[in-house]
Amino acid sequence: MFYEQRLSVPDTRDSLRTEYDDDLRSALEHAGLEQAEIETDVDRLKLEALRDGEAPDLTLEEAAQIQSLQDGEPDPETIVELAGEHLLLGMTTAVVDVDTLAADLDGGLGATEIQQKIERRAPMTFEEYVAIQYAIVDRGM
Repeated sequence: MFYEQRLSVPDTRDSLRTEYDDDLRSALEHAGLEQAEIETDVDRLKLEALRDGEAPDLTLEEAAQIQSLQDGEPDPETIVELAGEHLLLGMTTAVVDVDTLAADLDGGLGATEIQQKIERRAPMTFEEYVAIQYAIVDRGM
C-alpha cells in the first residue's frame, strides 16, 4: 500500500507508480466500479481508466479513497495522514531536506511547495506523492 513506510523502491519512479496503481486497481475490483463511484468522490472516468490499466490523474485524497475500498484498510483520512507521516519519517531517516528533494525532482516542485504538500497545507497529486516518496527512499538506500 502506498501509505506504508517504504525502505526500498523499484528501479524507476514509473515502476513504483505501476505498483501502486496495481494495488488501487485491486481495491477497485474488490468493491466494483458502481460501489466505488458511490463510496468515493473519484470521477467515474478516472475509475474506469484505473480499471482499464491506465494511470489516471488522481489526487492523494482520491487514491486514499480508492485504497480504503479494500477490506481491512483504514479510512481515507487516516491513509492520507499516514502517507504524509511516512514521508516525513523517510526524510528524517534518509537525512533529506526539502531543498535536496526539490533538486532531485528536477525543478518539478520547489522546496517550499514540497514542504507545504508534505505537511498537507497544499494539495498533492498522487503523482507528486509517488515522486517525492521515490526520491526520499532512493536517497536513503
